[in-house]
Amino acid sequence: MNTNLKTPGVYIEELSLLPPSIAQISTAVPVFLGITENAVAEPARISSLKEYETIFGGAYKHLYNITLLPNLAPEVTVNGTTPELGSRFFYEAIQLYFANGGGPCYIMSVGTHLDNVSPGDFVTQIEEIEKLDEPTIIAFPEAANFDLNEYQLVTSAAFTVCAEVKDKFVLIDTPSTIDVTKSGTSTDLADFRGILASNSLNYGAVYFPHLEATIRYQFSSASTYTGDSLATLKTSGGADYQIAVDLLNEAGKVVLPPSSLMAGVYAAVDRAVGVWKAPANVALQGVVKPIVAISDNKQALLNVDANSGKSINAIRSFASKGTIVWGARTLDGNSNEWRYISVRRLFMVAEESIKKASSQFVFEPNDAKTWVKVSAMISSYLNELWRDGALAGATPKEAYFVNVGLGATMTQQDVLEGKMIVQVGMAAVRPAEFIVLEFSHFMNQ
Repeated sequence: MNTNLKTPGVYIEELSLLPPSIAQISTAVPVFLGITENAVAEPARISSLKEYETIFGGAYKHLYNITLLPNLAPEVTVNGTTPELGSRFFYEAIQLYFANGGGPCYIMSVGTHLDNVSPGDFVTQIEEIEKLDEPTIIAFPEAANFDLNEYQLVTSAAFTVCAEVKDKFVLIDTPSTIDVTKSGTSTDLADFRGILASNSLNYGAVYFPHLEATIRYQFSSASTYTGDSLATLKTSGGADYQIAVDLLNEAGKVVLPPSSLMAGVYAAVDRAVGVWKAPANVALQGVVKPIVAISDNKQALLNVDANSGKSINAIRSFASKGTIVWGARTLDGNSNEWRYISVRRLFMVAEESIKKASSQFVFEPNDAKTWVKVSAMISSYLNELWRDGALAGATPKEAYFVNVGLGATMTQQDVLEGKMIVQVGMAAVRPAEFIVLEFSHFMNQ
């Protein structure tokens, strides 16, 4: 009540009767690192492909050359070599991110189309991600063009950031030069698992294989058809221009790693259900097929790694279903606590949300009155998660607990040192990864 009343009259005072509450942080805001047309020094937040084009420019325009060989099909080359996975496909990766349900995201340029980008350029920008509070997912699809040793530098930097901030999850691709399903004398699978950091593996997931998309690489008007540029052919108005365009569209199939598409899937699943839902058994949009077909036996080797636990999530094609995400594990596949992506991400979101909401109690009296407020605030947030289906248990008591107070989580010495220690436990739901059906056949008696 205002006690400084000196003038006669009526005074109004609004009293806050609502308890403090927790606002959940954004669960799926990726930060993408890649090669852009325009040089942009600072990270930019975008919400559409149009915004990307305005700030960072368009797609890389490939320079193709079409040669007519006697009695053979036309040969399409890029600087004399057969077109393969391009080293400049960041625009297409962002395009497919939005096509698969992606929302707001951050873009960090590691160089322009004309630059000779190195792993160090990626590492430098990854280290800057610590300064970004909102992003919760890290992806760098073009880094898949590096060899294993170079790729290790990039992934290690990302895991280091995730371990320090504890509120980000990294999506890892496999380098374009390896096939982790090869058998026989191939060591691709063991070599790839060997480059992944042994610490903080629960903050990341790997997806395999690369994907053929329905979109096509853009080509430069300087591309040639039997020695004439496309610009010249278009001006002349002959039939050769359309023939050349059709050949280039066929040759320019976009093949790219899945991390940007998976970031879109994470965002779409989080919006539709929640962060506690596994981002799996989802059809990918804008995809023709995975470039490697994976059988059940091959996926078994990827999904379960008895030695290191470094699970690799498969993307597979199923008849009448399309291209489906068929894995839901983190790289810490042998951990009972952090085996599943949905569990790791739920705890990340809950921890960060509670942490930010609890900052209002810094410098408040460290006494029972404050402890009750903190406990009630966190319990209310967890109860809402439980009602939404994020936590297992028939009752709130089975789903979560919150402990805080002298004799429960703190000693008198803790109080004297200014510490308020809160213990929070959650029974997170886990995905039904293996469904076993038992059938019995009863003979007529």
